[in-house]
Amino acid sequence: MIHPTAVVDKRAQLGIDVEIGPYSVVGPDVILEDHVRLGAHVVVEGDTRIGSKTVVSSFASLGHPPQDIHYAGEATKVEVGSGCAIREYVSIHRGTPKGGGLTRVGDHCMVMAYAHIAHDCRVGDHVIMANATTLAGHVEVQDFANIGGLTAVHQFARIGQYAFVGGASAISMDVVPFASAAGNRARITGVNVVGMRRGGFSEEVIKLVRQAHRTIFRSNLRLEEAIEEVSRRFSSLPEIESLLEFLQTGQRGICR
Repeated sequence: MIHPTAVVDKRAQLGIDVEIGPYSVVGPDVILEDHVRLGAHVVVEGDTRIGSKTVVSSFASLGHPPQDIHYAGEATKVEVGSGCAIREYVSIHRGTPKGGGLTRVGDHCMVMAYAHIAHDCRVGDHVIMANATTLAGHVEVQDFANIGGLTAVHQFARIGQYAFVGGASAISMDVVPFASAAGNRARITGVNVVGMRRGGFSEEVIKLVRQAHRTIFRSNLRLEEAIEEVSRRFSSLPEIESLLEFLQTGQRGICR
């Protein structure tokens, strides 16, 4: 159903059972998959695809040009996965050529009111971004991460899988997988045990992840030595393998 006051370009591609609310605007290169819902006053423009059963609430804007002084009108994209909740006043900007040309939000994410996802961000599946969370350009947020409200994340920083970031934090370096972090600038406060239990991890796995975290963050070892020690003791565990890969591939260093 398309409200009579909505403006939908005839070249836009709409799936079955799409709803577009009052005064919303949908541009010519937009793809809305089956059962997408757009509330009132939503703007979707640029080369933007929104996955099936995603709901976009009032006054959100998706697909606007990136806020990058070097952007010169190149063709870049936004992709939002299926089953997401994009709440009021959220903004998601297209990528830049230097950043790969794509800003992506995965499946089953909740992006709460006033949050911002800048150009070239990669947000994984089942991510929760609370109210007024702000991702600068090129940020990576991995699956099942949970970011508290009013948190700002520096460009090129990463937040690992199942990490939890407390509200009103400033993230200037990477938050490793399975960690809890908070503060300005954020510090690691422990392992996100609650999130891991909710995610179905066994108590044995949680215990080993906590031991690996203690080696990295609570021992007197240099980071390179801690990585070697964790690799020697726990590398057969898939969760530890992902943690080690994360530690070895960052650009900004890690929150300690």
